[in-house]
Amino acid sequence: MNTESSPRCAVLGYGSWATAIVKTLTFNRHHVNWLVLNDDIHESLTTRCRNSKYLPWCYIDSDYFTVSADINEVVRDAEIVILAMPSAFMKKFLDPLTVSLKDKIVVSAVKGIIPGDYLTIVEHMNKYYDVPMEKLAVVTGPSHAEEVGQLQLSYLTVASESMESAEKVRHTLANEYFRCSLSTDVLGVEAAAIMKNIYAVAVGIAVGLRYGDNFLAVLIAGCAAEMKRFIDEAIKMDNRDINSAAYMGDLLVTCYSPLSRNRRLGTLMGKGCSVKSALNEMTMVAEGYYAAECIRLSSMRRNIEMPIADMVWSVLYNNVSAREAMNNLIQILK
Repeated sequence: MNTESSPRCAVLGYGSWATAIVKTLTFNRHHVNWLVLNDDIHESLTTRCRNSKYLPWCYIDSDYFTVSADINEVVRDAEIVILAMPSAFMKKFLDPLTVSLKDKIVVSAVKGIIPGDYLTIVEHMNKYYDVPMEKLAVVTGPSHAEEVGQLQLSYLTVASESMESAEKVRHTLANEYFRCSLSTDVLGVEAAAIMKNIYAVAVGIAVGLRYGDNFLAVLIAGCAAEMKRFIDEAIKMDNRDINSAAYMGDLLVTCYSPLSRNRRLGTLMGKGCSVKSALNEMTMVAEGYYAAECIRLSSMRRNIEMPIADMVWSVLYNNVSAREAMNNLIQILK
């Protein structure tokens, strides 16, 4: 690829997913300005071309990235800015920003929701940073960072109201192992990415309680139906295929894979850990924790029945034991 004609990219975040995205961009020979606020990770990337804490086995070619702790320096000359930090830390990352993002393509790879604001990432960037909707995009789909970092085949979806913006993001990210399709269902795929984390917590609870594969299949089928009901009701759109990878694929991989941090959170609680101790044991942020409260409030406002999501909320926020909550759900699950 001719790097002189490549778009200048910025990646904000230094966890597993951010590292995998930088690996993808540098593999494609795009230069990346990378915002890293952790001193130890900054040093390890600079001296050893590896993130010492997240995906430490993943080598990244130093010819194609520059690390900085200054967000304005990182984004100033970028054409594409990719947000890849946990949603709970997004405000911390963006607060020092003074450079305008209005003329840049801003891509959310967060798969979470802003705690307290109850806004998706796209809604937040549009409302508070004046990024036009046609300049906003979402990258989503079944994509464990560990596999993307290992260059294993993955199928992602780039969603934007502007096909021009979506195509530019796809052209920048896509290669033989990182396949990208396009969508205009921005808020729909964002909602699916948020909700699948809640359902992975539900599945984890069942795993921790030692339910078998037969029940897990019924539970995940219920999760899929519940997710479709919410998205179709809350975000109207014709011709949405809820069975495609951006929705169903992401749900399935997050619920079934032991790599899922949200499933891990649920498993710990199913085994008897308190919410606080389970969260403390996690080495990465489980977005389902924050999503559960938001989706609960949103479904109540719209009067949408969501017993599985409600079960997760009751364990996370209402001090109901995992066993009691699951027993209550079993009585109504079909």
